[in-house]
Amino acid sequence: MKLLPAPVTTLALIVAWILLNGFSLGHLLLGAALGVLIPLWIKPLRSNPSRPHHPGTIARLTWIVLVDIVMSNIDVARRILGPEKAIHPGWIWVPLDITDQQGIAILAGIITTTPGTLSVDLSPDHKHLLVHCFHLDNADDTIAAIKQRYERPLLEIYP
Repeated sequence: MKLLPAPVTTLALIVAWILLNGFSLGHLLLGAALGVLIPLWIKPLRSNPSRPHHPGTIARLTWIVLVDIVMSNIDVARRILGPEKAIHPGWIWVPLDITDQQGIAILAGIITTTPGTLSVDLSPDHKHLLVHCFHLDNADDTIAAIKQRYERPLLEIYP
């Protein structure tokens, strides 16, 4: 049995634990224990783990997501503080070109972490993602933006 089946995940869990709880020797040890144990526990759930490609695309996508999170926070705050008639919630089904399970999960996570949108469901055939939008002016434009900004880079990362 390999002690570190996912070393990047282990490191990410340790760093996240320290960032969330502050640095101390106890938190470092607990974060390290969780960083080793969680990947071991979930290893059986990962039937066919895929490996990401194109580190430059990963960096570019990360930057795009961070900028979108900030801009979406501003937009949502402006709409909440403004008149209620300026909010038009809606549902959209986003057709998916990506077939990699990890890529779909990351896309759903990106959509959910961006304020104002929430990925809610995946169709049984894994070809559509149901998304709730806090404010939806034009469904086609929103779908096109999700596909262009997030799915297209994920298709390069998880071909």
